[in-house]
Amino acid sequence: MFGYVRPPLEILPQEEADRFRRAYCGLCHTLGERYGPAARMILNYDFTYLAILLSDPEEAAPCRRRCVSSPVRLRAYQPATAALELAADESVILAYWQLRDGVEDHGLWKGLGYRVSAAALRAAIEGCRGRPEFDGRVREQLAALSRLEGECCPSMDQAADTFAQLLAAAAAGVEDPVRRRVLEQMLYHLGRWVYLIDAADDLQKDAVSGNYNPVALRYGLRDGKWDEESRRAFARTLDHSIHMIATAFELWDFGVWRPLLESTVYTGLFAVGRAVLEGTFHKMPPREQRKKHKKAEETT
Repeated sequence: MFGYVRPPLEILPQEEADRFRRAYCGLCHTLGERYGPAARMILNYDFTYLAILLSDPEEAAPCRRRCVSSPVRLRAYQPATAALELAADESVILAYWQLRDGVEDHGLWKGLGYRVSAAALRAAIEGCRGRPEFDGRVREQLAALSRLEGECCPSMDQAADTFAQLLAAAAAGVEDPVRRRVLEQMLYHLGRWVYLIDAADDLQKDAVSGNYNPVALRYGLRDGKWDEESRRAFARTLDHSIHMIATAFELWDFGVWRPLLESTVYTGLFAVGRAVLEGTFHKMPPREQRKKHKKAEETT
């Protein structure tokens, strides 16, 4: 995944920002404990959001420890839970096969970064044997997406559907059938949104490289720049996906995690979409968010 799914930490109450940080650090520790230090490099906001979605309604009592990113000050984090382990396993599977897909899509030199990263995760994926259904679904859907890219498929929706189905499969490990259905719907439409927003973010880069971009094909954007009519039409399809996520979200009680999830769905996704369309989005937390993280760490 790509780091687009983020709560608006700069406007959240400190309690909720701290809760997100504990989940973020908890997933980092779980990745390291299950798959070694190299697996921690895949940690991002998107995978943390997945871990929160899969979590029980109550937050487990936090632990505190030092780590590489905080060698002096003890940092609070969520201990490994079934949800964090599931999120870690699925994160490794998804990240590895996306990297392998990147290797196939690029030449020797342009694909070097993908090769190095995939090699670093190879031991992790070999140890991830507990989720064969998700592993198979990821490989199947990425292969389907690769075929669409090879055909230069002009259907934006068909391309987005492959990634949406892939992400929906992340809910397969949830036992409660009603909750599983809710999460499948949320993750399907979130996957569609992520795929489309990533394509929009890459418009200019793909226009220069000539890489496949279904958004450019759909709206005839040959130079990677929006015209106003196309921008408005694309914003509407992004908003539709968010509305579908929200509809499913309201069908389940997410307990203590609701404020974080709610702020992401109703504020964070819209803000990221707006920033991408305006050309102001960068795949790093805004300065205000980084400052808030630092302040939270200094007070714990």
